[in-house]
Amino acid sequence: MTTVLTPASPLTAADRCDRCGAQAYVRVVLLSGGELLFCAHHGRKFEPELKKIAAEIQDETERLTTVPASMSEEER
Repeated sequence: MTTVLTPASPLTAADRCDRCGAQAYVRVVLLSGGELLFCAHHGRKFEPELKKIAAEIQDETERLTTVPASMSEEER
């Protein structure tokens, strides 16, 4: 059997952590089908176990430290 993964869409503010309800920055596509969403904290906490059962892990935690290009120096 061949599994085809479609490109994951970016996570939005509406995507919430399945563990605590905070904004999700990590999407885990499971080998068995389905997906789990995690905040940065829970994504890091469960990463070793998730790697064992994941077909794909989409990690967008870099968005937490990236300054938007549209921000002026005064706003930073």
